[in-house]
Amino acid sequence: MTGKVTRVQVDGVPPEDRFGRWTALLAESIMPMTVDSQYADRFTGRVTSLQQGRTDLMMFASLPLSGERTLTHIRRADSEAYFLGMVHGSPIGLEQRRNNAFLQAGDMALFDTRNPLVYAFQDQGRQSRLTLIRLPRSAVPLPDRRTNALLGTRLPTGTATGALLTSYLSGLRANASRCGDEELLRLGAVGFDLVSAFLAAQTDSPAVLSAETRHQVLLARVLVHIDHQLADPELGPVSIAERHHISVRLLHQLFRRRPRSVSATIRWRRLERTRADLSDPRLRHLTIGEIAFRQGFRHPADFSRAFRAAYGLPPSEYRRTAPDPTSTLTPDADPTQAP
Repeated sequence: MTGKVTRVQVDGVPPEDRFGRWTALLAESIMPMTVDSQYADRFTGRVTSLQQGRTDLMMFASLPLSGERTLTHIRRADSEAYFLGMVHGSPIGLEQRRNNAFLQAGDMALFDTRNPLVYAFQDQGRQSRLTLIRLPRSAVPLPDRRTNALLGTRLPTGTATGALLTSYLSGLRANASRCGDEELLRLGAVGFDLVSAFLAAQTDSPAVLSAETRHQVLLARVLVHIDHQLADPELGPVSIAERHHISVRLLHQLFRRRPRSVSATIRWRRLERTRADLSDPRLRHLTIGEIAFRQGFRHPADFSRAFRAAYGLPPSEYRRTAPDPTSTLTPDADPTQAP
């Protein structure tokens, strides 16, 4: 089994068919419902779906809409699933099992396919964005009576597991395109454990995150931090450990099963960023040294040696060839394998 990323965008469909296509997409990916929108005649929307083993994660962005799932829908089809949603854009009102929730950006709520549901995104002149993680009802290690009490309620995210889950969902939404198939499966296992622990905390059920899950979530946060701080020449194991309040020893343990060490990962990602910048025609006004410095390389000579060792030609020659920015240059060797 491998993970899989699927992207669908209805903007390429004729305007008169877009909303019908979107309604069919919701029925297929979530559950059949009656859906309406004041923008039905000019609807736009896109969804990215990640198949991750026991969980599926879906990231929606569209114009505001509303929907209702009735007993008639349920009798026709019930996939026996829970959905945990996190709001990123305009607020959404949600009602299920006589519970009501008004969710704003950063809020989470749980709903299922077994009970009638009503929802409506608030039209505030901005796009509606929602991340949903799907869990088979049979796989959730909690009693139905306890999870049913949570349906249609705003779930507090100020707890430790809530903060971890929020970070996980936001990070995966931002970095899904960088994940390989096997990595998607590993992250899916992390997500399942996090959701289970988060829901258990809401029901006072005993559930503890495994050390492996905690370490994988921490590693994901570290990798995002590295990407954001590449321009800082001081970025290294010590600064990263201090930023995440862990020891340098634990940081190195997190990278033990990865192909590159902490320092090698930093250098490799810097090389990839400079490679992309060198092929970008919009940056032709910058010197090679300026491009290297933008990505955290202090000394042009060191950068040139590392670039040539990685890609088989000096950065000046690479830039002159002006390859298509979307093409991929496979390194002849990876000099960053050593710590």
